[in-house]
Amino acid sequence: MATQIKNKQIKVWDLPVRLFHWVLVVSFILGYLSEDDLMSLHTMAGYTVAGLVVFRLVWGVIGSRHARFSDFTYSISSIRTFLTDTLYLRAKRYIGHNPAGGAMIFLLIASLLLTSITGLAIYAAAEQAGPLTGLFTNPSEFMKEALEEIHEFFANFTLFLVFIHIAGVIVESFIHRENLVKSMITGYKRAPDTPEEGES
Repeated sequence: MATQIKNKQIKVWDLPVRLFHWVLVVSFILGYLSEDDLMSLHTMAGYTVAGLVVFRLVWGVIGSRHARFSDFTYSISSIRTFLTDTLYLRAKRYIGHNPAGGAMIFLLIASLLLTSITGLAIYAAAEQAGPLTGLFTNPSEFMKEALEEIHEFFANFTLFLVFIHIAGVIVESFIHRENLVKSMITGYKRAPDTPEEGES
């Protein structure tokens, strides 16, 4: 089983998911803050983010139970109900990602992927370097500026999603009296309080 009981706790997040999460946090921060003055660091952080996203797409299919996309794919109505219940501080506890958290994971992956692709496109168009160089042999200034605008939009949109994600973690930690940040470090969460939670 993906979960193992340990002093009334269960293993939820495997090591690859935890490493992915924290390396992504560091890489995105470095990339976001180094755009203008430290381009080599920005490029390295961007490549790291791109590689992490590709890894997560693969691990979302072949990883452990709570790492798989199938574990946190919910209907729009389920997400809406969960958000409404959260506003009233009565949201159901989930062992893996809750419906809102699952939706956020998909949004973050999509936004990070688009940020990475547009970053690679700019690198190819402006520096004639990187894996997309062949697609931008003689780019116009308009194209370069357009790619930069799109890249910045998705970088900022990702940051916006990150703030929402952090707020969600804080709210859920409060509602369920559970340190979700710690669980993403140790991999363990409190065992289900009810049989229904164990099915989440």
